Amino acid sequence: MNAPFLPILPIADPLLADNQILAPIPQSNTETETELSPIKRSKIWELKEANRCPIVGTCLSKDELIRFARRFHFEASITDVFLMHVEAVNCVATSNPASEAIQKYLDSKYQTALTRFEAAKTDAAVFDLWKKCFVQGEIAGALWAALTHKRISDDTRGKIYADMHMHSHHMGANQAADTRRLAQLEKEYAELETAMELQKQHHSRTEAKLRLRFQEALAESEHLRHNQKEIVALKARLSAIESGKTMTEMGQRLMKLSMENERLKTVAHQAGNLDQLLQDAHNQIAALIDECKVLTTERDALERFLLSDNSCKDSCNHPNAHDTSQLKDCCVVCVGGRIAQLPQYRMLAEQMGIRLTYHDGGQQHALSRLPEMINSADAVICPTDCVSHAAYYQLKRLCKRHSKPCLLFKGKGVASFASALIRLSLGQVSLNADTCELLAESISK
Repeated sequence: MNAPFLPILPIADPLLADNQILAPIPQSNTETETELSPIKRSKIWELKEANRCPIVGTCLSKDELIRFARRFHFEASITDVFLMHVEAVNCVATSNPASEAIQKYLDSKYQTALTRFEAAKTDAAVFDLWKKCFVQGEIAGALWAALTHKRISDDTRGKIYADMHMHSHHMGANQAADTRRLAQLEKEYAELETAMELQKQHHSRTEAKLRLRFQEALAESEHLRHNQKEIVALKARLSAIESGKTMTEMGQRLMKLSMENERLKTVAHQAGNLDQLLQDAHNQIAALIDECKVLTTERDALERFLLSDNSCKDSCNHPNAHDTSQLKDCCVVCVGGRIAQLPQYRMLAEQMGIRLTYHDGGQQHALSRLPEMINSADAVICPTDCVSHAAYYQLKRLCKRHSKPCLLFKGKGVASFASALIRLSLGQVSLNADTCELLAESISK
């Protein structure tokens, strides 16, 4: 495809007068044509400016012109095509690296046209071949091959320039008409595209509706087919029922099922009773196991207590013996526990030489007595599973405030109480861990 041709204004020949415009040279009336003296093709810088301008504008595309401008550092901006064109025309006016590169590039680009025009041996043949190419629209290659042909005359170059000049005007007018037509076609295309899109959407909605209706029809057909089978089966059953045989069979089956149901009810009732008895037995076993554990714990605690209460002479030799002399003559407050076991608590404390004071944790004794009792005691013990919440939290606050050793333990029996006294004698406390030595200091005083 030929490169686009830029509109070219008439250019004054520098060899003519200032106000004189280049015009086509009248054709000679002589029938014979004189052989031209040059025997080689003309270079682009050997042509007149009127010929260089259409060559640069027609034979070089915009992208090719930009590449040459970047390669040879044109002063014109690559965004301004006209200024690049003017600079390129001025550049090829003389022999230089840029003009030589353009000459070489055009020869390579239009080698086919050059080979075709080499067959023309006279100026008239060159012009006739140009006219054929011009009519066929093969302008760019033919223009380069004709203007640089070794047999062309200045008169023919002027005719070619005139053809190109008028062609630029026609191209401008046609381009304007084509632009208007293109704008109209684009508008019509956009309208048609919008209409097609709307039609496509309409068809899509219609297709979706038809598909939905088709699926519904298939489902309805399947439902009718299923109903038809059920009707056939029901007719068969109705015939069997009307014959009486089915009623007899159903009565017999109903009687058997009723008898089996009664038997299963009896078995289920017996199984329920057995489950309840089994659950009660499990609960009793669990209670006995817990009671056994408690009794074992109390036995072991009482055994340790009795061993610790023996004479001090063999306390060091017995492996289970504990030294309880640290609690002798000490005042220990017991907050909580079972009131019914208070005599046993006191007996155990007396055997260890402890002065025991008791507060029931708010059941009968007022909580207001706790501060005075704890303040005057050397240590505090409390069974946490047999004391009120109010007494428990007040006990913790008072022990921390007065730095009283306090042992919190679980257990309601006498054995747990005895074990707590033994642990307290060993300095094992639950509160005021930083004051574990206060008990020994209070005893020494």
